[in-house]
Amino acid sequence: MSRQLNIDTLRQNFWKEEYLREKMLRCEWYRKYGSMVKAKQKAKAAARLPLKLPTLHPKAPLSPPPAPKSTPSKAPSPVPEAPFQSEMYPVPPVTRALLYEGISHDFQGRYRYLNTRKLDMPETRYLFPVTTSFTYGWQLGPPVKQELVSCKMCRIESFFRKNGAFALLDPRDLAL
Repeated sequence: MSRQLNIDTLRQNFWKEEYLREKMLRCEWYRKYGSMVKAKQKAKAAARLPLKLPTLHPKAPLSPPPAPKSTPSKAPSPVPEAPFQSEMYPVPPVTRALLYEGISHDFQGRYRYLNTRKLDMPETRYLFPVTTSFTYGWQLGPPVKQELVSCKMCRIESFFRKNGAFALLDPRDLAL
């Protein structure tokens, strides 16, 4: 549909009146339903906020009972803290040093470090399979490349059907 360039005052007044009518309808709708829409938006925004849990402070250690003064007491040895258990083995120092050599833009630094870590097998990086997808290839070993020992004609003869496209299938050809 082509655009009409001949617009007279009658048509111009029609569009002006139509525009003002739509504007009034929008104002009426906003006056009637605007507060409900804002309340819904606030409720959705509050639902999206993460749940803030109260922080628990560690309990103060109980004071030990007073020791008799006649016997010399040894100072109690500090309890060794459990080291942070990570699911990964520590990175070898040679590989970690790659982080600080150059920048990623020049294919050094973090880029080279991550590519080097990617080449390691998961068993050498992780203590245990972290996700269920790890279990498929866990301790699989290096990939073994199998050579094709058959000739081209042997593959062609075993690939195509010998009895035509619409013939009944041989029961030995079906995988049940």
